[in-house]
Amino acid sequence: MKKILCLLLALVASSPVLADIDNFRESKAMLKEHVYLDQTRGGEGTFYCGCDWRWVGESGGRVDASSCGYEVRAQENRAERTEWEHVVPAWGMGHQRQCWQDGGRRNCRSTDPVFQVMEADPHNLVVSVGEANADRSNFEYGVLADKPTPYGRCDLEVDFKQRVVEPRDAVKGQIARIYFYIHDRYDLRMSRQQQQLMMAWHRQYPVTTWERERDARIARMVGHNNPFVTGEQQWTLGHKNTAEGLKSFGEATLASFGAPEVHGGGIRGNRNSKIYHLPEGCPSYDRVSPRNVIEFSSESEAQSAGYRKAGNCR
Repeated sequence: MKKILCLLLALVASSPVLADIDNFRESKAMLKEHVYLDQTRGGEGTFYCGCDWRWVGESGGRVDASSCGYEVRAQENRAERTEWEHVVPAWGMGHQRQCWQDGGRRNCRSTDPVFQVMEADPHNLVVSVGEANADRSNFEYGVLADKPTPYGRCDLEVDFKQRVVEPRDAVKGQIARIYFYIHDRYDLRMSRQQQQLMMAWHRQYPVTTWERERDARIARMVGHNNPFVTGEQQWTLGHKNTAEGLKSFGEATLASFGAPEVHGGGIRGNRNSKIYHLPEGCPSYDRVSPRNVIEFSSESEAQSAGYRKAGNCR
């Protein structure tokens, strides 16, 4: 009897807690242990490039560039290591929140409990080559004209001028279903253009065996699946969010920190001047009066609407 009791206690101690995680560092370590530990070789590989890797430290890794034909574009140090990529970027989840306006991501991480849960949500985290993670930045996903990739055999296209990224086909469906999940769970807004793209990718690239397994492993960590992977939910144009991830927070908390929103790709136009600003490199980005703001998912969309880039953008 004593042996059985000890065994049960050991199982409980080794099992992950079924609850939302509110610490990004903890989430990465748990993902390594409970989701990706056996995926370093011969599986999907790193998200954008399909590279093998080996674990280093608490949750980091070293990329095996020869396994996927990866070539360094510009950042050798980051190309050699793995990083945890937010499919829906942290900036996209946080930049409209008051904490971000007051001090950026670091301030949100230390003061805003809603952002802490969003940032740490393991359903939104994948293993990436560090340089690919850096180059993706907070750019929107899109479709780009075929051209040689600077990453060797890694089929990742990045248009730095338009701030658009097209990933390899193998992960487009997974990206779509993660986008649906994050926007639905945390009541984020997705532009009509981005919805249409994600709906197309969802149809063209069905759920894979690994995607289902990954979802099941994460569900054992946090107690809930991505319903767009399991098929419990479907996204249609103009989808009404369930905001399931906000229901554990009291009204006072939600009111204090502001409701999270995502608008297009974060390119901000001024209705009066017909000038648009990028979230990085444009010093006047946060100076546009809220009543004059219009947001676009890409520079080409802003230009098509008759807007021009601010002259002080670097």
